[in-house]
Amino acid sequence: MEFVLYLVLGACAGVLAGLFGVGGGLIIVPVLVYSFTLQGMAADVLTHLAVGTSLATIVFTSINSILAHHRKKAVLWPIVIWMTVGIVFGSAIGGITASYIQGPVLQKIIGTFAILVALQMVLDIRPTASKGIPGRSGLTVAGVIVGWASAIFGIGGGSLTVPFLTWRSASMQQAVATSAACGLPIAIFGALSFIFVGWHEDSLPEWSLGFVYLPALAGIALTSMIFARFGAVLAHKLSPRLLKRLFALLLFSVGLSFLL
Repeated sequence: MEFVLYLVLGACAGVLAGLFGVGGGLIIVPVLVYSFTLQGMAADVLTHLAVGTSLATIVFTSINSILAHHRKKAVLWPIVIWMTVGIVFGSAIGGITASYIQGPVLQKIIGTFAILVALQMVLDIRPTASKGIPGRSGLTVAGVIVGWASAIFGIGGGSLTVPFLTWRSASMQQAVATSAACGLPIAIFGALSFIFVGWHEDSLPEWSLGFVYLPALAGIALTSMIFARFGAVLAHKLSPRLLKRLFALLLFSVGLSFLL
């Protein structure tokens, strides 16, 4: 039954990855926290295990999502390249930072973050000084920040990258597609960081690779890679306004679940 849950979770995460460019992590992390709790895993490691596993699954989700968006010619590759320069460093440091935060505190941080981003999307709050896409150095700095925060939260960075790019005048479809592409380096280096910091943890369950739980990774990856294509196709059929509201509703629901 646990593996069936991982398969269903992977399908949901795949659709979300393609639809919102969020990598599915905002759904994977809460469900894995609840699942690991029911399985009796140690409270001091289960949240970090959920975050690390989420990042590892996004590696597989992002690949198919990127291909689907690339076929639609919506990915802004120059932005992806320069943000990745910063993401490599930021996501690695993010995993190390998360290892110093206690599990329950990390859950509250993730919940608060999700609600704040949802409110920003609904109220359409934008920095007044933002005009156009920043230069290479600006994109690199943005990549460091996005990579660092995303690794802590176990997400593909969509909840940061999408608002950032829409603030900088990119269309919602381009922001989602570019965010999906940026999610791959975030996931790779973030997952490696969680494997490293959790390598010698004594209270991890069997079949764990550091802070990555392999059974959950396998189940989620199997279905997420298939359903990511469906989400990407759906994203290009919805209006930008509707897409933004659905994205905000998703973030608010996840944030509330963690706080309560």
